[in-house]
Amino acid sequence: MGKDRVEHLFLSWPEVSRQLKAARRVALFSDYDGTLAPIVERPELAEMPGETRKLLEIFARQRRHTVGILSGRALSDLRDRLNIKGIVYAGNHGLEIEGPGIHFVDPVAEELRPILKLMHRALTRALRAIRGILVENKGLTLSVHYRLAGDQEEGQVRSIFDGVVANARSLGKIRVTNGKKVLEVRPPVDWDKGRAIVFLIDAYARRNGKDRALPIFLGDDLTDEDGFKVLKERNGISIYVGEESTCSSARYFLKSPDEVREFLARLLECRGGVDS
Repeated sequence: MGKDRVEHLFLSWPEVSRQLKAARRVALFSDYDGTLAPIVERPELAEMPGETRKLLEIFARQRRHTVGILSGRALSDLRDRLNIKGIVYAGNHGLEIEGPGIHFVDPVAEELRPILKLMHRALTRALRAIRGILVENKGLTLSVHYRLAGDQEEGQVRSIFDGVVANARSLGKIRVTNGKKVLEVRPPVDWDKGRAIVFLIDAYARRNGKDRALPIFLGDDLTDEDGFKVLKERNGISIYVGEESTCSSARYFLKSPDEVREFLARLLECRGGVDS
């Protein structure tokens, strides 16, 4: 994680707007929960505000723009929840990607489906005595959400989780990651949101005659740090969503999904003359 000071994006807007106006193409990538939609107690309740949706739709319609939503959610859930045409959906942290001219599913993750199904059943049984636990099988990954459990039970949840996944983990069949009030089981592949962003940037550059886009990535969680690091390497615009953090690799920060909506409006204003 980076050690540089993370600046509030709007305080640096003159510099950022010049970069946006100068770019021939722009690729806007964003997480969903906590970034476009506010964090809520249960994942199924997360709703993106209508104004945010409208701004994304307008931006995506412009010919020199690419929009991609990268989430820990399953691709089908993400697609049904947003239902915006012409954009890229990357579910399960980029293990499955679908968009204009692109269809990708990681083969190792696909093979892991039966193991995750068994692990989902075992974790559901093992954790059923603790109130507020949601064990979610997303096909290619599995999540244990404990936001609704008491803080005093977090240690017990982690202990039970570690016990259930220990054998598969020691055999190298899975890897475990952490997010905000969530424990995740993923396939043992060297793939994350950062690599998914590189994959998409390169794929669309090939389609556009190597005309590389200026990448932007917004996210709020530990799983988004891989994306921030990639954008730092590619001179992109990386934006952490949350209170100012000294432990994020992002260049800028915005405080909330409301400020993300304001950023999208400013982005459209900067880019409005490109393909109006």
